[in-house]
Amino acid sequence: MMSPLKQTSRTASGRRSSHRRSEEKSPLVSAKTVKMEPRPRSQREEREAQRRAEQRLARLRAKEFSELSAEIEQVRQWLVERNIEEVELVVPDFSGIARGKILPAEKFIKGWANHGLRLPESIFIQTVTGDFPEEDVISPTDIDIYLYPDPDSISLVPWYEDEPTAQVICDCYYSDGRPVTVAPRYVLRQILSLYHERGWEPVIGPELEFFLVAANTDPDYPLEPPIGRSGRPETGRQAFGIDAVNEFDPIFECIYNFCDDQGIDIDTLSHEGGAAQMEMNFNHGPPLRLADQAFQFKRTVREAALRHNVYATFMAKPMQDEPGSAMHIHQSVIDRETRQNLFADAHGQDTSLFLSHIAGLQRYLGGAMPMLAPNVNSYRRLVPHLSAPINLHWARDNRTAGLRVPFSDKDSRRVENRVAGADCNPYLAIAASLACGYLGMIEALQPSDALVGSAYEEAERLPRHLPEALDRFKQMARLQQLLGKQFSETLNAVKQTEWEAYSRVISSWERENLLLNV
Repeated sequence: MMSPLKQTSRTASGRRSSHRRSEEKSPLVSAKTVKMEPRPRSQREEREAQRRAEQRLARLRAKEFSELSAEIEQVRQWLVERNIEEVELVVPDFSGIARGKILPAEKFIKGWANHGLRLPESIFIQTVTGDFPEEDVISPTDIDIYLYPDPDSISLVPWYEDEPTAQVICDCYYSDGRPVTVAPRYVLRQILSLYHERGWEPVIGPELEFFLVAANTDPDYPLEPPIGRSGRPETGRQAFGIDAVNEFDPIFECIYNFCDDQGIDIDTLSHEGGAAQMEMNFNHGPPLRLADQAFQFKRTVREAALRHNVYATFMAKPMQDEPGSAMHIHQSVIDRETRQNLFADAHGQDTSLFLSHIAGLQRYLGGAMPMLAPNVNSYRRLVPHLSAPINLHWARDNRTAGLRVPFSDKDSRRVENRVAGADCNPYLAIAASLACGYLGMIEALQPSDALVGSAYEEAERLPRHLPEALDRFKQMARLQQLLGKQFSETLNAVKQTEWEAYSRVISSWERENLLLNV
């Protein structure tokens, strides 16, 4: 992300970015805000709250901060200029959930300067259900890890209107300075360092799909499309329908404005094939920055939808008989010195490095599925004829293939990985995709012939459920070597624990069809 320390505001590239705050004037017909209304404060309480806020800001401006490093001082000035009262320290866990803590701004600066920002190491072995593996994949004493904020990631939290709040993504270290190697952000950094050592620089462009659904507090009840401005829910599929998108225009106004405030560089918005299923694309750029933005974008979309009493979900397959949601990853590699695309030559022809990159994806991606399809629900999406791949054939301009090469000029030559689900952790999915391509390049692998025709007529080659994916992952020694031994063991333990938790659940299908029939 472009650092907000250097730029106060950044306009999101989108059709609605000029309609600033118009969502407040144009609510959905059926929408009611779900924000809990606090008890009105008395004038005395208002004065007291204002006094405390002024005290916090005064402490943030105090002379005791005069000895800060230039980096921390720059962040402190940024906080002061925006009257920030609190700061969210954010760490993405294995599931892509934002873990961390919230501190008063002055305590954040003090903690950063004194190396006192900490969390327990166990945040990285917490499953999506809140459980922990029984085996000791990290220290059994649950030691502290130390947070180092990335100044380039600091931004406003735009949905906190009453109390100016900032957020910053943190990297994690042990007390002796060693990096926490199971942290998803570190895993991506390590893969990028392998490219940089060879003078290469990956470029990616994610595309994230998601569903808008009616608010649903009963997990046993199937999800339904929400009611839009017309007062009616979508009943059919409206792929690329303009008016179908405009049914939820107030939500998208809110998303664009929130992204603008955070410097999230979103581009195209379109309606996908499912009922109230949408896709928003990011402008291409450095992988770590785009992973940060995709991570923040998910939270942003959910918050914007909640303002209109609608849920936004990035589940891979939230609704029966509807397509699933993906995170397509467009990836290319440029020379770090010349800035030339290494995937096409001067005449626009595919290079050997490009073909080897594709070959690496073909050979290794099937073993990286726990990072691309990380949840039990993920594998429901990977079925034929619903815009999802079932194998790793590559083809030109062919959306049935797992690896699609769009028609392009030499500067834009790239491969689109269509395997990852929208439920993935962006850091891990991007790391896995780039690691597989990297292995192909350094091993000079050769891909299969480009597929002609539908990939759905070919054999299914991807895992069909999480245990099969974990078995394949264990067999990928070369890939695990790149990702790191501790990370690989921890990922396996966390996902195995999630599978065991899922396996204990008796579904409504079993009760309906087996209760009185067998």
